[in-house]
Amino acid sequence: MKNILLKSTAILSILLFVAFTTTETKIVDTKESTINWVGHKVTGQHEGTITLQQGSLEFDANQLTGGNFVMDMTTINTTDLEGEYKNKLDGHLKADDFFGVENHKTASLVFNSVTKNGETYSVVGDLTIKNITNEISFELAVSENTASTTFQVDRTKYGIKYGSASFFDGLKDKAIYNEFDLTVSLKF
Repeated sequence: MKNILLKSTAILSILLFVAFTTTETKIVDTKESTINWVGHKVTGQHEGTITLQQGSLEFDANQLTGGNFVMDMTTINTTDLEGEYKNKLDGHLKADDFFGVENHKTASLVFNSVTKNGETYSVVGDLTIKNITNEISFELAVSENTASTTFQVDRTKYGIKYGSASFFDGLKDKAIYNEFDLTVSLKF
């Protein structure tokens, strides 16, 4: 009788644990999600896209708790130019003095902490570009099956110094700003 009671208690405990554990991983739809970039320079800006290779968001009781993403850096695409100038800029962004995509085909973002902040979530994560990892922070809005954010990345923290007035003198109007903007829209 004692064994039956212990087994029943153990089974009930397991069922209650499973019933009240609401952790869920939501896979991001890479075809419907977008990553747009804007790079600024003294004389203007350029913009384009990067393809999300894979991604997921972690939820517990419908509250965001984590995330993990991989970007396909070989897909860097300039959208504000055409023809020869587009091809030159795309090639330069993929070259070693920028993202070096031949040796660094992907970049990743892993959420380290997520804090509910009113209508959004404050996220702290590790962004890895060119095998260099730095911590970043941003606000993420989550609604039903979408999430979105806009934040800046300091490219020089990832060894991308080309055209930076922080590292080269005399660039004048050829200087490229250190920060570029990423606007991310996720569907899951």
